[in-house]
Amino acid sequence: MKVLAELRLASGGVFEVVQGNLLEEPVDAIVNAANGHLAHGGGVAGIISRAAGPALQEESDRVVRERGPFPTGAAVVTTAGKLPFKGVIHAVGPRYGEGEEEAKLVRALTAAFACAQERGWSSVSFPAVSAGIFSVPLDVCARAYLAAAKACPLSKVRLCMRDQPVIDAVLEELRR
Repeated sequence: MKVLAELRLASGGVFEVVQGNLLEEPVDAIVNAANGHLAHGGGVAGIISRAAGPALQEESDRVVRERGPFPTGAAVVTTAGKLPFKGVIHAVGPRYGEGEEEAKLVRALTAAFACAQERGWSSVSFPAVSAGIFSVPLDVCARAYLAAAKACPLSKVRLCMRDQPVIDAVLEELRR
């Protein structure tokens, strides 16, 4: 893990931008970049699901059967399976072209952080939600990540990324 930037939050917590592997983050829970059906086939969701083992997808399928698909901006918690976390929080980010992508992305991340707080977890790490296969422009994502993190009530929230273009967009937004 390489910490690229750190920001003290009004809540007393800290927001860190890190380059590394989300599956190795030193936090209570990780956030998954999910779709509303919690079908974890590709992108970050696929990586998390494969590492967690079948329990994560099985629970996701059960939750969707019981509650129906989740709307953009929602978040829900499942088991972490074989991963070393207390849970995985699935945040349903927007797809490019839906409209109001920035506000919807802030809402999804805020909902994810609220899920952690409700369970008494103090730290989470989230990936570049909506920046990959959902194609939301990187500057929009960067603004949303920072807005959600600044309002986060947790003691530690980390944005964990691998891809340099996303990292560059977030660091540029931090400099503003």
